[in-house]
Amino acid sequence: MKLTLDEDYFRSIMFGIQDGLVSTTGVVVGISAGVPDRAIIILASFVAVSVEASSMAAGQYSSEKAVHEMDRRHRHRDDLIMGAGIMFFSYLFAGLIPILPFLIFPADIARILSILFALIGLFVVGYFKGKIVKSRPLRSAAEMLLIGGLATVIGLIVGNILKV
Repeated sequence: MKLTLDEDYFRSIMFGIQDGLVSTTGVVVGISAGVPDRAIIILASFVAVSVEASSMAAGQYSSEKAVHEMDRRHRHRDDLIMGAGIMFFSYLFAGLIPILPFLIFPADIARILSILFALIGLFVVGYFKGKIVKSRPLRSAAEMLLIGGLATVIGLIVGNILKV
């Protein structure tokens, strides 16, 4: 039995993981740079990842439904609820990676580990994406790492500028 991955589901997985890592890392490190209270950092991080995962799933469902309705000539095989669920869990699980260090370590150490884990995660996901789509894996990994790194830098800058 050959397992095939529908391209719509693959898109949801990749988008969810990448955005979960990038957005959440930017939020987490930005908050941790601007607020010294670890409890606030953890609360804000969990609120952000929960809302963002839900929003991404809703957006996935709505946008994919619009494509289905717009393109009635082609019969789409992907299930809208399945795609939304894949987006939700991909985003949520990836978003937990930059949050977890704050549950264990002091904020200054956790911030560094959060960035490190997220960037490693982005590199690994980019590499495997390159392998799956039969592209250049190292280029794919470097591209995903660069995109995530820029978002993290933006989060740090804003957190430091608006420090409370």
